[in-house]
Amino acid sequence: MEKKAKIIATLGPSIYDEKKLRKLVDLGTDAFRINFSHNTSKIKKVVSKIRKIEKIKNKNISLIADLQGVKLRIGSFINSFQKIKLNQVFKFDTLKKNGDSTRVCFPYPKILNKIKKGSKILVDDGKFMFLVIKKNKNSIITKCKTVNCILENNKSVHITNIDIKFDYLTNKDKKDIKTAISLGCNWIALSYLQNEKLINQARKLIKKDMGIIAKIENKYALKNINKIIDTADSIMIARGDLAIDIGHSEVPKVQLSLIKKCSQFSKSVIVATQMLESMISNYTATRAEINDVATAIFQGADTVMLSAETAVGKHPDRSVKTMVKTIISTEKYKREHIEDFKNSIIANKDPVKSVLLSVKDMAYNPDIKGIIVFSNSGKSAKLVSAIRPAAKIITISPNINVCRQVSLLWGVKSINSRDANGWKDMMSISTEIIKKLKFIKKNDFVIITAGLPFGKAGMTNMIRLYKVRT
Repeated sequence: MEKKAKIIATLGPSIYDEKKLRKLVDLGTDAFRINFSHNTSKIKKVVSKIRKIEKIKNKNISLIADLQGVKLRIGSFINSFQKIKLNQVFKFDTLKKNGDSTRVCFPYPKILNKIKKGSKILVDDGKFMFLVIKKNKNSIITKCKTVNCILENNKSVHITNIDIKFDYLTNKDKKDIKTAISLGCNWIALSYLQNEKLINQARKLIKKDMGIIAKIENKYALKNINKIIDTADSIMIARGDLAIDIGHSEVPKVQLSLIKKCSQFSKSVIVATQMLESMISNYTATRAEINDVATAIFQGADTVMLSAETAVGKHPDRSVKTMVKTIISTEKYKREHIEDFKNSIIANKDPVKSVLLSVKDMAYNPDIKGIIVFSNSGKSAKLVSAIRPAAKIITISPNINVCRQVSLLWGVKSINSRDANGWKDMMSISTEIIKKLKFIKKNDFVIITAGLPFGKAGMTNMIRLYKVRT
């Protein structure tokens, strides 16, 4: 049984080897994430390996460029990490040199000036806490308030009681967008956005066949969530920073609410952060982690993401295998109780969406084995995926980058093929592809959707119910 929810694996030293990358793809990885908050000097060679594997496996693989954004981070250490004792005095300053047991660089002088005595500095997604006891001109003196504190290079920083407004792409983000384009990335993930402004700015800089993922990780984004969902192509629930900003106990209900809202508006949603965190070092996941993955699938997430588990973990292949097994088990239950999990989608007077939603009832018919979607831009594939049909979704596009982009969507298998030049040609392409699909047999029914005239993006206006003859 194949899973329908997709898996993102974050790239890092643990999986840079081609054999390891191939193993992850074989196990069920659908996309790889490049974290631009860290050193990406070796990424070009890794991307080449992924594209080589893509050809060998005949499987379109999505590449996601995750931009750093305004997210605050500490600098590097001499030995890449540093142990800090409980109640040890430790300095955060603006000196651009490697840290040690007494200090580390915090390269944000304007923000440093806003920090007050008594503020809490939370590092590494809130794992470690430092209390500010003194403030100097270019540094703050703190006391470590966490047992077993180990600070690593470039880890995230969150400061309590400080509001930082940010509506513009950083120079680094703009530079990284150019790098992402040159690497052939299919998605751009925008970090720490607070409204739709960063999305609009990024849209002007990326190629038309690239998608934008809006990472939801602060209270401002939640306040402006409707505009963000409307403007972005996908939403990522980045639970680490979100938990620090709004409180850990608030995240579960926010996750459920965001998945429901994205479903209603036919936008894909990714659940991320610490899904199988213990597997960074352990061979097996905890029961709570398995339940966390299953809950995301039950709620309707398109995609679940592995971060450090694959980037620097000891068992990246085992992490993917665990996630796949959990997804398949959960989806089996959902399929057996399909009436409890049908999506409610709002058309909002969108004629194209209304046309595609008309296949919803047919899509749950057990006699219909596949839905073939001709899609130049990927929009139709996104809408059909949002319906969550029982039938398999086959997206056909002449644009390889669109094929790679939609491979991140729930239930979508993408095929790169020439565009049809008319009705008869469309049927010819469809029948040739059906012959290659082992799960479609003679006398099975297939739904075919396309836009007339062919070659024009966003014009889906035709649905055909086709009975396979041979």
